[in-house]
Amino acid sequence: MGKKSPKKKGRLAKAMKANRRVPVFVMAKTNRRVKFNMRNRHWRRSRLQVKE
Repeated sequence: MGKKSPKKKGRLAKAMKANRRVPVFVMAKTNRRVKFNMRNRHWRRSRLQVKE
């Protein structure tokens, strides 16, 4: 395990930002039809396919 390249670090950061719940205002706006994020990823159950 070595240093992360800036490209890989950016991809990991993007994945980390995308892995969050649906905002409360979206739930309110859609009358709770949108309750959860289908693209949610668990750090242990599924791995990212990140290349260098």
